[in-house]
Amino acid sequence: MIGWWVPGPVSKEVRRAIDRLASAGDVVRVAVMPDVHFAEEVCVGIAVATRDRIYPAAIGGDIGCGVDALPLGVEAEPVDAVARRLLEGFSRAVPAERGPGEVLDLPWSDERLARHAAREGRLQLGTLGSGNHFLELSRDDAGGLWMLVHSGSRAIGPAVARLHLEGGLVDPTGLRYVVGEEREALLADLDSAEAWALANRRVIRRRALEVMGELLPISPGEAIVCSHNHVRREGELWIHRKGAIPAGEGVAGVIPGSMGAPSYIVEGRGLAAALASSSHGAGRQMSRAEAHARIGVRELEVQMRGVWFDERRVRELVDEAPGAYKDIGRVMKAQRELTRIVGRLRPVLNFKGR
Repeated sequence: MIGWWVPGPVSKEVRRAIDRLASAGDVVRVAVMPDVHFAEEVCVGIAVATRDRIYPAAIGGDIGCGVDALPLGVEAEPVDAVARRLLEGFSRAVPAERGPGEVLDLPWSDERLARHAAREGRLQLGTLGSGNHFLELSRDDAGGLWMLVHSGSRAIGPAVARLHLEGGLVDPTGLRYVVGEEREALLADLDSAEAWALANRRVIRRRALEVMGELLPISPGEAIVCSHNHVRREGELWIHRKGAIPAGEGVAGVIPGSMGAPSYIVEGRGLAAALASSSHGAGRQMSRAEAHARIGVRELEVQMRGVWFDERRVRELVDEAPGAYKDIGRVMKAQRELTRIVGRLRPVLNFKGR
């Protein structure tokens, strides 16, 4: 019932959380990804299959969160000459919390969600957020420049999750689930939250490209769009992914490393035992508090050598240091059955909202 694709031992709290999830009613299988790490209720880095029930906690609050990867049709080398101007431009064009108030009209199952979307959703569309969300410029192995955007549904997703957790039933494990009419309402709201997350990343891409277009002769190609917090009906099962990407045979995906480590463009191998899924990133190996306690400013600067970032915010970014994350190389090696690597992207410039 549990399949493991991990590069080494997991903590006792992760093992207990996975065992709890696997024992919940209607759970057919749990696939544990190599970037798994502990989170409230359900770990990040898992895929879960059920026949009838949907467990909102196995999707997470940042519904539709994902990574878009966009080739820019220009060499990466010129970035060094304009890096500081790019960082300044991104800080103006891509706010962390409050944007200019763009409107996105989407259907919601409950008036409370509609009000929330009209207020917070309007103000946050086109905002990056905090934590591990980022806007990054990367170099592929041929020297070409790419843009990566990692963000999600911001305040909308947690509002959807809270509403449907309140309306859900309680399994003997303590995990809440929805079925019947409540499930259908949740699915409709998940669709809207995912559409909002996609639109959010598109707006961020558009604004960032406007900044870049003033400094570099970019010619953007087609984006690879990859969600890692969602539920899908696949065959006869509901596949929940919380920090995992679809990896069906030939399906394109993006697996980012930390802010100082490579990211990978991949194709899925469609392994049924892993629920046709793979990791969504490197995965944390330190909590944020632990990272602040163990990684100093100087150490972050050493780990980020060769990558442009806003050094004025170095103290704030310690919990996002590459050392706070697992080795992305080991993660990719642990999931060779799940994906094939198509391309490697090394970070050139990393911008975080805060």
